[in-house]
Amino acid sequence: MKFRLVTFHVFLKHWRGGGGNNAGHTVVVDSVEYDFHLLPSGIINPNAIAFIGNGVVVHLPGLFEEAAKNAKKGNGLVGWENRLIISDRAHIVFDFHQAADDAQEQQRQKQAGKNLGTTKKGIGPVYSSKAARSGLRICDLLTDFDDFSERYLNALVFHGYVESIKPMVRDGVYFMYKALHGPEKNILVEGANAALLDIDFGTYPFVTSSNCTVGGVCTGLGIPPQNVGEVYGVVKAYTTRVGIGAFPTEQDNEIGALLQSRGSEVGVTTGRKRRCGWLDLVLLKYAHMINGFTALALTKLDILDVFIEIKVGISYKVDGKVIPHFPANIEVLNKVEVQYVSLPGWNTSTAKSKTFEDLPENAQNYVRFVEEYLDVPVKWIGIGKSRESMIQLF
Repeated sequence: MKFRLVTFHVFLKHWRGGGGNNAGHTVVVDSVEYDFHLLPSGIINPNAIAFIGNGVVVHLPGLFEEAAKNAKKGNGLVGWENRLIISDRAHIVFDFHQAADDAQEQQRQKQAGKNLGTTKKGIGPVYSSKAARSGLRICDLLTDFDDFSERYLNALVFHGYVESIKPMVRDGVYFMYKALHGPEKNILVEGANAALLDIDFGTYPFVTSSNCTVGGVCTGLGIPPQNVGEVYGVVKAYTTRVGIGAFPTEQDNEIGALLQSRGSEVGVTTGRKRRCGWLDLVLLKYAHMINGFTALALTKLDILDVFIEIKVGISYKVDGKVIPHFPANIEVLNKVEVQYVSLPGWNTSTAKSKTFEDLPENAQNYVRFVEEYLDVPVKWIGIGKSRESMIQLF
């Protein structure tokens, strides 16, 4: 979805404001699949400038490995070094952060019989270092190494990356200010993880360690709130989750298996199969309350093409009573009883549809049901992997 906007030249500035290489985004260009974790996916457009903001945590070996891996797949990353800018205030993920992440997961498994299911990319430990004010930033790496105090000895292992990243590094605050107040250009900010993985608003403690909601854009990039324009929520036509944690509409049965198979639902970062279930409009409404979506991109509608009946979660019950909110307590969320509405499927391919009117009537009704429940318009509908397989409604 993000890549379609960037490659069609709607946005020529593509920014990332949070998370690290724990995220996984796949884009398909000319039948070639590119996998991005740390690089903003807009980097693949030769006319776009990609920016990694101060809220992102950067593992430098991972950054260059990711670029090299994708460069072997096609021509999309030719000259990427000249299109990437990194904030000097971004924190650095060291290998010891990743080792600590792994050790913590093993300890949780040993003590409690279960872990959090992290990607073991060091994200939690590096954000802990940041909050404890003991972290190191990109600007520290570019300091004169002859004057390094003992505090900076950990950075010596990454000294070899200095010359490679030096041309990319900018003062993020001034870069951002000039971009916002210079010649008018559309800017697209890419989220790293799903809203329900947000450290404050997600399914705590089964969350990531950063703010994935729209508020994280302001702190992760240095953007004043008044500069945030349209907020596009990107949601699949069904629900998925990687790893453990509450999942009210999960279908741990042949339905979930079919969604997983048809949707090729495998985590880009971890390689784990995603858990799959029906669309959860209670969850989506909650995400809208936090983010204030101005429009939605409803992706992977084509995965539902084979279903005769499609269910949609519309409310939760606890102890036989409907609850009016999305529960903060994970124990409560784990025991909710989902109330569903059954909608007729269309049981035919949507692949050749070019407009909303081309879609089967029941597919149109499905989209309209989502819009009416959320009171948010659907602007794009995805019916395939390629950037051309996206129907724009307005």
